[in-house]
Amino acid sequence: MSEQAQRIYAVMRRLVLEADDRKQRVVDTLGMSYIRSRALRALAVEPIRMSELATRLVTDKPYTTLVVDDLEQRGLVVREQDPNDRRCKVVRITPAGREAANVATEIITAPPTELAALPPEDLEALDRILGKLR
Repeated sequence: MSEQAQRIYAVMRRLVLEADDRKQRVVDTLGMSYIRSRALRALAVEPIRMSELATRLVTDKPYTTLVVDDLEQRGLVVREQDPNDRRCKVVRITPAGREAANVATEIITAPPTELAALPPEDLEALDRILGKLR
């Protein structure tokens, strides 16, 4: 890898991972752990079986149960019996949970201040260049 590529990657990493602690902003704004907000964001897409939610969160099933218990107590999700398999539970987001998921998504997806402050021609160049990396 060239020195130039390493410098570019270091700036990209700093911008995305280090410059603004978005995870902490989500935690502070929502008053819950980041893993709970990740669960809400996953459930905002579709209802999910408990076992699938554990897989998506990369957590074990007992911890996923604790996460869902807490979200349920907060009125952000509900657990229902899976209509296709009565042995399984499906977790569904509530309107309040969807609102919290939207807040978390807004925080996580907002561009870093330094990036947003670039002049339009620089943003166009970056967009063109990064488009080649997709």
